[in-house]
Amino acid sequence: MGREISTLLPKHERLLADLGENLRLARLRRKLSAEQVAERAGVSRSTLHLMENGSAGTSLGKLVQVLAVLGLEQDLSAVGIDDVLGRKLEDARLTETRRRAPKRKLKE
Repeated sequence: MGREISTLLPKHERLLADLGENLRLARLRRKLSAEQVAERAGVSRSTLHLMENGSAGTSLGKLVQVLAVLGLEQDLSAVGIDDVLGRKLEDARLTETRRRAPKRKLKE
């Protein structure tokens, strides 16, 4: 039985396709063959091919290995760095006042 790949929304499929295209372009700009990148990253040529085609079935660890070969692994640290929505949600929670139930009086 093979690995199950989750179904993605079309916009997320486009994001993966764009990421794959960016990986391919980065590899070509460095004048590296797919075989060279795959070997240096410790992944199979077919795995690299899947990544460059935007497959959702490749692991994040393998993606990081390929990014490291291309010298782009630091780009991952920029993910969520300017999280405007998250900060607004956090700020909204900070202004909430919590209401607690009144303390019960102890019987004497």
